[in-house]
Amino acid sequence: MEDPTVQRFPAQSALGTPISSSSSSGLNLTPTMSDEDSVRSRYIERLINANYQPSPSRTIYSDRFIPTRTGSNFGLFHLPAPRQPSSSEGRKDSSTSVYSTLLRTVLLGPESGVVSPVTPEKRSDWTNSPSRNIFRYKTDTSQPLQSLFPFGSDDAMPGVNHSPVKSPRKIPQSPYKVLDAPALQDDFYLNLVDWSAHNVLAVGLGNCVYLWNACSSKVTKLCDLGIDESVCSVGWAQSGTHLAVGTRHGKVQIWDASRLKRVRAMGGHRLRVGALAWSSSFLSSGGRDKTIFQRDVRAQEDFVSKLSGHKSEVCGLKWSYDDRELASGGNDNRLFVWNQNSTQPVLKYCEHTAAVKAIAWSPHVHGLLASGGGTADRCIRFWNTTTNSHFSCMDTGSQVCNLVWSKNVNELVSTHGYSQNQIIVWRYPAMSKLATLTGHTYRVLYLAISPDGQTVVTGAGDETLRFWNVFPSAKSQNTDSEIGASFLGRTTIR
Repeated sequence: MEDPTVQRFPAQSALGTPISSSSSSGLNLTPTMSDEDSVRSRYIERLINANYQPSPSRTIYSDRFIPTRTGSNFGLFHLPAPRQPSSSEGRKDSSTSVYSTLLRTVLLGPESGVVSPVTPEKRSDWTNSPSRNIFRYKTDTSQPLQSLFPFGSDDAMPGVNHSPVKSPRKIPQSPYKVLDAPALQDDFYLNLVDWSAHNVLAVGLGNCVYLWNACSSKVTKLCDLGIDESVCSVGWAQSGTHLAVGTRHGKVQIWDASRLKRVRAMGGHRLRVGALAWSSSFLSSGGRDKTIFQRDVRAQEDFVSKLSGHKSEVCGLKWSYDDRELASGGNDNRLFVWNQNSTQPVLKYCEHTAAVKAIAWSPHVHGLLASGGGTADRCIRFWNTTTNSHFSCMDTGSQVCNLVWSKNVNELVSTHGYSQNQIIVWRYPAMSKLATLTGHTYRVLYLAISPDGQTVVTGAGDETLRFWNVFPSAKSQNTDSEIGASFLGRTTIR
């Protein structure tokens, strides 16, 4: 037999009252119902009326689960006093309201303006049970918010450093000393400033070379090349007091600075010598004639080998710290790497799109080389000469004139020309800017670093030399350098 709750019967009026079967004049009466029909009719009436109760043996499934929170201590969250429901509210409506209100309170917090309800079963004693709470592993409500985290405080987590964060090193934005340098040439392809291991600065001004002693601030004129000659490059030997001087007519002179005497003059180049680099007793010179000469100052010959490869003027030369590799940059936008015995470059890098004058080897990582391009390039690139790979590239936004790496920390300084004329201190390898220093009014073409590795000197066509404290000392990297504290002021080299 079909389910009587589904089957429809026309035995009910619109108001739910059974239709009367009593007789009336003028109406056709229905025949008397049998016993079976009578039972069926009464069953239908019970369904129609609101008095239907399901069988106790039948399981009723709900569409959601309403949990009991009798064991919860909501005082842990400092919730406001519960709102007492009115006695007219039904049990089902009260439970639904409790659940919804409690859910909003827990999710949005006590500041949401929602009054926290209580579970009807135990509304009188839930605040008096301190041992019952939602998070049983934390019972002290006076603990800070971090104490409610599932993993407890960070102190319990291994590998977490709780020492206070160190403030970044402050780099002075102004030079501690400024030297006037009349006749300092504004020529991108020259290298006219170098700092010796004995703390003496050599500067080429016009046709003369001057020495400035950083310890005594004494200025000494080393040489005068004559009216028909001019200085194009200077370079100190790694140890000792010998200074190499490259000239406009292609000569390389060796001077003993302690005696103020020239000890040797060597030829080979047909045009000016704009780049010099020492490696022990070997001296490399690069010229406008596109060549590089390797010279042994102990030998009688002017040079022992000639390196060919560049198609334009050689304007950058640097030996690696282990004296095994020589990096050269040229106006042909090329960066080459040579070894001690090669006459052809062993590595060639052609990614730069402008002249490569800025070259620096890392004193921290073997084979790590940095190079900078000119106005049309503006990029600092990093190379691994061991694996012959290109590490990364940083667009600086202006012409890169020089690079120098700190010996004390893994940082480097770049100087720039068109159009910012600035000095930037970088942290490697992130290449984040630690400081941007300004002051020169012309492009910053010349750069050298002090022997203690803390100070750099920059030179520009504005005919000034500026000294900056940019790196920490080797012993204490968190304290500012005190070098130059007694050299405040302005001096003229003459």
